Amino acid sequence: MGGDCLEDNVFKPYLKSKPLFRRNREILRSSYIPDELPHRQQQIGQLAGVLATALNGDRPSNVLIFGKTGTGKTASVKYLGNEIKKADSEFNRVSFVYMNCEVVDTQYGVLQNIGNRLIDDFNERIPFTGWSTERVYNILREKIEEEGKVSIIVLDEIDKLVYKSGDDVLYHLSKINDDLEKARLSLIGISNDLTFTEFLDPRVKSRLGEEKMVFPPYNAEQLQDILNQRASLAFEEGILEPSVIPLCAALAAQEHGDARRALDLFRVAAEIAERNSDDKVTEAHVYKAKNKIELDCVTEAIRTLPTQSKLVLMSIILNEEKGDGRLTTGEVYEVYRELSRSAGVSVLTQRRITDLISELDMLGVIHARVKSFGRGGRTKEIESSVPLLEAKKILEEDEMLQGLKNFKQKTQTTLI
Repeated sequence: MGGDCLEDNVFKPYLKSKPLFRRNREILRSSYIPDELPHRQQQIGQLAGVLATALNGDRPSNVLIFGKTGTGKTASVKYLGNEIKKADSEFNRVSFVYMNCEVVDTQYGVLQNIGNRLIDDFNERIPFTGWSTERVYNILREKIEEEGKVSIIVLDEIDKLVYKSGDDVLYHLSKINDDLEKARLSLIGISNDLTFTEFLDPRVKSRLGEEKMVFPPYNAEQLQDILNQRASLAFEEGILEPSVIPLCAALAAQEHGDARRALDLFRVAAEIAERNSDDKVTEAHVYKAKNKIELDCVTEAIRTLPTQSKLVLMSIILNEEKGDGRLTTGEVYEVYRELSRSAGVSVLTQRRITDLISELDMLGVIHARVKSFGRGGRTKEIESSVPLLEAKKILEEDEMLQGLKNFKQKTQTTLI
């Protein structure tokens, strides 16, 4: 009976397609930590030298790690976390806690998260909300002291925490050793923003940055080595055309040597080939993957825009659909006013809309350049830089804009 059900099932062609991946496709994700990290031995060695003291029961220096996205910062620290656990399996002297501050970005959340990682008894857990921050800190301190270990706390994307919640939690964590007798705590902060330390209290800055490390971007050759290593784990021989890995590496090297980008390109190219039931992954699949990833980024950027920005973008798209080509701020504003009234949203001033146009330009969703008319003043020439049909569909998903699907623009003449 199961076979009959599958006969006309929408998933049937995909389930019957020939699998290209020999093992788990997670191997091609940046979150996968291999047994060896190519071209990061120097950084891993340097960091291991700092953290080694923890295995003797002493507190390592606090470390700040900087580097652009996809330079192996998180992978190296997680790799070292695994190595510490192996080296410490007999002695049980070290606790290693990793946390992403893009997900946990409040003072209470950070303290609660660390505390609950160290508390085994479910009934003693710190609640998600409801306690004072001071109480959570005291429970955390008591728990660390009770454990009597060296706790290494990794705060990834630490800049997100500082920008959202300030540096109070870092102040408490960096001075916690003053209140501990048997136990020790060490902090590792990871950031791709070199300037965030300017926002720190000088006391926090000096305590947190006892050691600093910078991870340089990968070049195209290094990215090829990383992809070759993952390919040998993920695919059988002969599945990849020889030019696929160099192409993925070259495209990612153009964007600041981002290994995450290279792996995403590589994985999506293989998935496209698999869905098409192709026997090999080719250059054509890589270019399709590049277009898909770029479109996905744009899609997400448009989907998360505030309502007013969505109305501005919709105004630009409607003008372009009419065949107006490059638009002025005034033309966009006229349509925006009509759309806002139709959607029942308050109308902003033209100056504010000019600001929103600049923000959309910075996001890369539109292209706006200032054009001067001499004594006649200046205006912006605006055109969208995203596919109109796809962008319009995404905008129409918004409940506030759903009533605009059949919007008809009033005909008007533009005066210059």
